Amino acid sequence: MSNHQHTLIIDGASGISGDMTVAALLDLGASEEHLREQLATLPVDGFKIAVTRVNKHGIDACDFDVQLAEELENHDHDMAWLYGNEADAEHTHEHAHHHHHDHGEHEHHHEDEHEHAHCHEHTHEHAHDHNGHHHAHHHRSLADVTAIIDGSQLSDGAKRRALAIFTALAAAEAKAHGKTPETVMFHEVGAVDSIVDVCSVAICLDDLGIEDIVVESLSEGHGTIRCAHGLMPIPVPAVVNLCQAGNIALTPAPVAGELVTPTGAAVVAALRTSEHLPARYRIEAVGYGAGKRPYEGCSGTLRCLLVQVDA
Repeated sequence: MSNHQHTLIIDGASGISGDMTVAALLDLGASEEHLREQLATLPVDGFKIAVTRVNKHGIDACDFDVQLAEELENHDHDMAWLYGNEADAEHTHEHAHHHHHDHGEHEHHHEDEHEHAHCHEHTHEHAHDHNGHHHAHHHRSLADVTAIIDGSQLSDGAKRRALAIFTALAAAEAKAHGKTPETVMFHEVGAVDSIVDVCSVAICLDDLGIEDIVVESLSEGHGTIRCAHGLMPIPVPAVVNLCQAGNIALTPAPVAGELVTPTGAAVVAALRTSEHLPARYRIEAVGYGAGKRPYEGCSGTLRCLLVQVDA
């Protein structure tokens, strides 16, 4: 862990998601070994992580993929299901596992992830016995997610940030569904991959010694996206509520699709300390995190700068 406190500048020109954020932080220098050790203490299974290099629109970037066991898989990166017509969606549902994921013991990705508590009806409500472990698929409450985080061996700082992100998500989902944060049930954002994404963001920020986080604005696309409740306009309700609560400025992008996921918006709403760039700063490191969804009109990467602010 770094002995210095740093300022992080998140450039949201291509939007933001949980896995993109983790990848950018790893690219900045957060320890992959430390991340794996910490994630291994989470009292959940059915996932593994993969950290690789990819090229996105000519930019060399880090890719962070939470790979889920087959029975936990969802359609986060399935463009035909997310944006296609009903026939496409049905066909995709029947072939749900023809993804670019390696299915393993632990898993999921996110990347351009979509982890809406509104999208994807694939947090199945049934149970499996897999490799000797019992996996119950159900929608989780904030109390359920809190118990998972508290039951881990994450540092106090990482736990605090992870819980802050999920608390922001719970408030946004509660508002969308007319419930309270305590009674609303998470769908996608309560899935294993989303829990891993959020905890990974918190672990990496803690490892890098980051205290201040600057985000001026986030670029968002347009159109509709398929969710558990049908087609939703972009930005989806959870993102709208998070941006309203966090006073996050959105910049329209010429992209037909979702650039800001609920998890990404929650990271900014919960952890941002300023929306104004420092008057003067010196760049210590730059990290690029790759998104998973192939969109035209944007780089598909999240750029993060680790800077030292001049007094």
